[in-house]
Amino acid sequence: MSAPIALSCGEPAGIGPEIAAAAWDRLRDALPFFLIGDPAHLPSGTPVVRITDPAEASEVCAHSLPVLEHAFEGPLTLGTPNPTHARGVIDVIARGVDLVQSGAALALCTAPIHKQALQDGAGFAFPGHTEYLAHLAGVDRVVMMLASDQLRVVPTTIHIPLLDVPQALTPDLLEETIRITHAALIRDFGLTAPRLAIAGLNPHAGEGGKMGREEIEVIAPVLARLRAEGLDLRGPMSADTMFHAAARANYDAAICMYHDQALIPIKTLDFDRGVNVTLGLPFIRTSPDHGTALDIAGQGRANPTSLIAALKMAQVMGEARRT
Repeated sequence: MSAPIALSCGEPAGIGPEIAAAAWDRLRDALPFFLIGDPAHLPSGTPVVRITDPAEASEVCAHSLPVLEHAFEGPLTLGTPNPTHARGVIDVIARGVDLVQSGAALALCTAPIHKQALQDGAGFAFPGHTEYLAHLAGVDRVVMMLASDQLRVVPTTIHIPLLDVPQALTPDLLEETIRITHAALIRDFGLTAPRLAIAGLNPHAGEGGKMGREEIEVIAPVLARLRAEGLDLRGPMSADTMFHAAARANYDAAICMYHDQALIPIKTLDFDRGVNVTLGLPFIRTSPDHGTALDIAGQGRANPTSLIAALKMAQVMGEARRT
């Protein structure tokens, strides 16, 4: 039997605890996982068993949510992060990484964090989850993928102003993004010969240089070099014709040039089931594709669908990597 999945608690004042409980209630022992966090933060009435070893989770999941306890200081007020909780949130992530790297957990799934709360409460020195995980793993470069059953997308540049994208889009960055994505599709998704569609930066992929030259001067030379190594790459393609159903049938993942070019299509096609996957780590990490939703925390309105999809994808990827 495979090891269970570790789920880090994320921001306790957000919807993380309630979607963890809801995900367990829907999955039970069909997908064993355990929560790392404070049992006191879970919704009232959640059946909980405190475990001391991840190996206990598989038997517990049938009737209760297994929790590897990590005590937090200070009271919990739903919707309002407590600065004294910041250190605990950070330490839970690190604890999850240790467990998955040791093999005690099959993969790490992370509930959403509140970056400002971590910065204000504990001087968190990283832009977000992904960078912190890369630091813990000792990896210089990772790639963000958003994935669902309908589409996988990877933004080459991520959280920068649109004005800065052309300068940030270097041949080296694009090549690293393609290589990491290609390798992950083989290793973690079980594809023997991944097909990658590469978007252009400009409208109509530059239309032969009439609407921009990045396709000619940056993107096309990288694709030519990697095709010569045997990678199956299509493009640069016009982004406005890449994401309809017939087009999506011809590739396994789309490499996009900037954040919204990648995220708008997947969130339009499959908003509730999108999963954030970090490629290039020495372990599997997935996360629901939404934030802490402080405004609805504790109101019974949080939807666990994305977390369930993230747990399922973590299991599939973890099993693929172990074979």
